[in-house]
Amino acid sequence: MTSTATTTLNYLLAPLDGSRPYTDINADTANGKPVNNWLKDPHEMQIEDVRGKEELYKLDSAGFQYGREAPKHTSFLNDEEIEREYYPESIDLIKRVTGATKVVIFDHTVRRRRPGELGNSPQKRQPVPQAHVDQTPAASVARVHRHLPPTEAPALLRRRFQIINLWRPISHAAVDWPLALCDFRSVDFEKDLTPVALIFPDREGETFGVKYNPNHQWKYLKGMTPEEFVLIKCSDSVQDGSVARLAAHTAFQDPNTPEGAPPRESIELRTLVFYD
Repeated sequence: MTSTATTTLNYLLAPLDGSRPYTDINADTANGKPVNNWLKDPHEMQIEDVRGKEELYKLDSAGFQYGREAPKHTSFLNDEEIEREYYPESIDLIKRVTGATKVVIFDHTVRRRRPGELGNSPQKRQPVPQAHVDQTPAASVARVHRHLPPTEAPALLRRRFQIINLWRPISHAAVDWPLALCDFRSVDFEKDLTPVALIFPDREGETFGVKYNPNHQWKYLKGMTPEEFVLIKCSDSVQDGSVARLAAHTAFQDPNTPEGAPPRESIELRTLVFYD
């Protein structure tokens, strides 16, 4: 019996004047609310619970891959402890799942939903209810140059490399505001994805906003526990059509969430993944 959640997902509506979409992270820091020149485009979509058939979704076919392995680090309260304890075990996990030879974690985000609080400041990150991909191909290459020494980067970029996020719930199962992922096989790469400039005080990044397409196939793993994880491909240097290049994702309000479920808490690591 296939279970689905019918809910509203936020897509992107690009500026009507044809200008480049942007999100200015510091446009209004008083309440942590970034200023965008694009609009949210809400659409009702069905999201399929794939529990019991997780094996059908792999990084190179769907753009994401579920797994089960309890972390040794479990507190997730202190950034230094996360870097010291959770980073090494996560690098090992990603290498084993992907077969990669080198994994570099360049940042992490702990999200804790706080009902009733507006904004999403760097200190208080909440789940993001907007379909997106964390990096465009150009931003992915820039990340390699930014986080690896100039003596290493050019050689690494000549081989296959990816950006992969490792996401998992923390503290309790993610029943409240779970994570939905869009199967890459249902995405039109050229038509559905719009580069969005991410403007920081000292630099500029670039993400993909996602335009509405009724063909999109959204999936989630209902009731994901802290012992479960999902790898999310944000970019892949293999672009010949033989593999999934990315997986759009978003938090969503599951109408089936029981009343009183604890607010979602999760961590995502963002990693550069290299192959020989």
